[in-house]
Amino acid sequence: MLLVSTFFYSAGAAVAAFMALEAYLAVAATDPTYPSVVLAAVAAVGQVAGKLLWYWAGAGTTRLPWLRHKLESPKVAAAMARWRERTDGRPVYLGLVLLCSAFAGLPPFMVMSVVAGVLRVRMWLFVGTGLVGRFLRFWIVLEAADYAWFLL
Repeated sequence: MLLVSTFFYSAGAAVAAFMALEAYLAVAATDPTYPSVVLAAVAAVGQVAGKLLWYWAGAGTTRLPWLRHKLESPKVAAAMARWRERTDGRPVYLGLVLLCSAFAGLPPFMVMSVVAGVLRVRMWLFVGTGLVGRFLRFWIVLEAADYAWFLL
């Protein structure tokens, strides 16, 4: 039951930014049923599944009139042009940016999910870097929560 609730909570937290997934994982770490690595993997899969909704929203923005109008504003168009210029023909650079975003949250992974969709980043690159980055992030959170009792 813990794995199922972890998956759905992490997927929900990927869509709704106000849900504190790291806090949930810190509490879940107190349950000795599953090792941290398993919980981290399930949370990472749930997060990437949820972030795919943002990715697909970004990929479909050109079909929505109000978002198309927003993308055509000079400020947003300039920002997207800079992203395209930086990433075109540079999959390693793009992968590193996505990996850093998934692991450290800089730039925010939710924003990068939308940008990846708009830029038509290959799905395998988005999913792969997202899974690795989120897994490492959540594993560190779970391990830190496991050993937090040393501080008491």
